[in-house]
Amino acid sequence: MLRIASLLVALFAFWVLMSGMFSPFLLGLGVASVVAVTWLARHMEIADREGHPAHLRLVAVVSYWLWLFKEIWLSGLKVARIILDPRLPVSPTLVRFAPSQKTAVGIATHANSITLTPGTITVQANHQEFLVHALTRDGAAGVVESEMNRRVREFEGSDLEEND
Repeated sequence: MLRIASLLVALFAFWVLMSGMFSPFLLGLGVASVVAVTWLARHMEIADREGHPAHLRLVAVVSYWLWLFKEIWLSGLKVARIILDPRLPVSPTLVRFAPSQKTAVGIATHANSITLTPGTITVQANHQEFLVHALTRDGAAGVVESEMNRRVREFEGSDLEEND
């Protein structure tokens, strides 16, 4: 029941954000469409734990995204500094490491977060191993046993039980 309620709220909030319409008639249509989509998702059995991860802790999610935006900004500045340096201190490096995430949501979040961060790209990702290309050796060393790995582990809530 928590999953369905949170799906209704999330979809309606998204609908309002995207439409920007606040007349009673349009809000009513939004509620009707959200109820219909939620009913279809439940009927098709796609409103599951992975498809709508209501088990994620809101504080951990918000904290992670704020931290990630800061890291993207700082990494962008580092990459710009490297590019603008006349010596161009680039040392492309591939690094392999084992991620600590347990869920598909955690693996996808970690791999995409690495790719979103300027100077690093996740080349391969699975539960056993990540292969990451970095612009510099320091950047490659920074992804192994990183703060990102720890924060995504908290974000995914893999220590939580499989309760709805």
